Amino acid sequence: MSRKFEDKRLVIASHNQGKVSEFRDLFKSFQVELLSVSELNHVEPDETGDTFKANAELKALAAATQSGIPALADDSGLCVEALNGQPGIYSARWAGPQKDFDFAMEKVRLGLIEEGTLNTRAYFIAGLALAWPDGHVEYFEGRVDGDLVWPPRGLKGFGYDPMFIPDGHEITFGEMEPDAKHAMSHRAHAFKQLIDACFKG
Repeated sequence: MSRKFEDKRLVIASHNQGKVSEFRDLFKSFQVELLSVSELNHVEPDETGDTFKANAELKALAAATQSGIPALADDSGLCVEALNGQPGIYSARWAGPQKDFDFAMEKVRLGLIEEGTLNTRAYFIAGLALAWPDGHVEYFEGRVDGDLVWPPRGLKGFGYDPMFIPDGHEITFGEMEPDAKHAMSHRAHAFKQLIDACFKG
């Protein structure tokens, strides 16, 4: 049985304003005050885990411990089949210290050229960890599959969104209206599991 969330405030354990904005959209129908670690001036922990789950949990626990408030952390990434699942948990690090995702997307493109492959299959994974100050953690994971395109298209998403077309669609996440993306993204799948387990009943 998952622990129910019964607090009035929740810390979003991310310095990525794109993610924070997406969570604000996802939580807009819930009576929860969202705070970000940037607003609280928290120190971001090193992502030393070797899985999405490990990194999400360590970020959530760090934020919950520092704030004394339950915290939600996301660890997500783009996994490219022809690159053996890279960049995966290193998706943000491929963008470098400047968080330049144009550079990161070019790195993916060059990697595919180097492999000499026409395989453009990829998927996004989002792991969500909800942690309480007492150390309890609930974890949920979502996935969405699709294909990569070049050049990147659209300015509405963030990260690798402009080069990813989810299955069953003809436009990239970067071209989708936020409500459309939130209805079917990897983060949305994980978020639904979180809500069903911790916020309902």
